[in-house]
Amino acid sequence: MRCKRCGSVDIVLFKAIHRCSACDSTNIIGVDVSATSTRATSHSDAAMRMLLPVDRSGYAIAAGYLGLVSILLIFAPFALIFGILGIRDIRNNSEKHGMGRAIFGVVMGALFSILLLLFIFSL
Repeated sequence: MRCKRCGSVDIVLFKAIHRCSACDSTNIIGVDVSATSTRATSHSDAAMRMLLPVDRSGYAIAAGYLGLVSILLIFAPFALIFGILGIRDIRNNSEKHGMGRAIFGVVMGALFSILLLLFIFSL
């Protein structure tokens, strides 16, 4: 395979698309486009996103983990804040995922923040 734009032979396969590593062109000589199955690649991309935090908002990932440890009460406000930031980040960038993690962080953060406030004011 060779790039039509720059002539480089250093071709990489990224997300089921052949790209030239020198000029980032997708116009490659010697690639059989009909042989690539978009159905199989979209299925594998969905499976990959489920297992690994690929294309996820960093705020949503942080909110998910903080939501898990918010039962310790001290992390609950941070889970709430990062969950809200994650939701805003996902809504502003359509290519990012992780809304479930962000919502989980908001819910757990809100619940345990209320418990934290009740604990603080009961002392």
